[in-house]
Amino acid sequence: MASELQKSDILFANLEGPISDRGVRVGSIYSFRFKPEAVDGLVYGGFDILSLANNHMLDYQRIALEDTMNILKENNIDYIGAGFNKEEAFSLKTKEIKNTRIGFLAYTNLGPENWKAGEKNSGMAWISENDISEIAKYIKKAKEKVDVLIVSLHAGEEYSKEPNLFQVSFAKICIDSGADLVIGHHPHVFQGIKKYNDGWVVYSLGNFIFDQGFSEETMKSIILKVVIKNKKIKEISSEDIKINKYFQPDFDN
Repeated sequence: MASELQKSDILFANLEGPISDRGVRVGSIYSFRFKPEAVDGLVYGGFDILSLANNHMLDYQRIALEDTMNILKENNIDYIGAGFNKEEAFSLKTKEIKNTRIGFLAYTNLGPENWKAGEKNSGMAWISENDISEIAKYIKKAKEKVDVLIVSLHAGEEYSKEPNLFQVSFAKICIDSGADLVIGHHPHVFQGIKKYNDGWVVYSLGNFIFDQGFSEETMKSIILKVVIKNKKIKEISSEDIKINKYFQPDFDN
C-alpha cells in the first residue's frame, strides 16, 4: 500500500485525532489519541497534507491539538482546518506541482462552537450554517490565488450511505463559489462520487485505517485519484480498498 501511495504528487487525508502523549480526555468513550511515533507512518506513507478539522481532534484538549500541529510541522507535513489561532485555522494552504498551484481548505460543523479557533487560542475551522456566506466569499478569493481548489468537509451522519442536507448544500455552494473538488469524511462509509456543474463532490471517502469490524460497509472504502492537467482537473477515479483483520487497508482485488 505505501509504495502506491508514495507515487502521488500530493497525498491528502483526514487525520481523525491528535498525535500527542499529553492532555486529559474530554471527549466521549470513543476518544482518539495517537502516540507521537505514529507520525513515522504518515511520513513513510508519503502524506503531504492532512485535515485536522474533525470531531476527535480535541478529544484530549487543545494541548494535544497543538502537539499535533508542532509534530506535523517538524516532519514537513502541512495541515489544514486547525491552527494556533483563527487566522491559521481558516487559512488556505497551497502546493505547487509542475507549475500548477493547488489550494486546500478544510472545515467541520461537528462538535460545539467553542472548538472554533479564536483570535488568541487554538482550535479548528468550525462552521455552522450562519457562516456559509462568509465561507463562500473566502472560497472565491482563494480560487483567485490557485489553479485548482480542493475543499475538505468533516460532516454528515455516521454509517449513512447518503449525504445529509448540510453536506449537499455546502458542496454546491463551494463549487458555485469556485472550488473544483469537495472531499468529505465522517460517515465511515463511502457515499459515492458526484459531478456537479464544473466541479466534483465525494461526500464521504469512508474509512482507511480504522477498527470498525462490525459491518462490511465500514471495512471497505476507496482511494480517490485526481489527475490534473493544464491547470484543471482532467479525471477523477477511485480504487477500491478493503480493510483487513488487522484494520489496515489492502487493495480489493
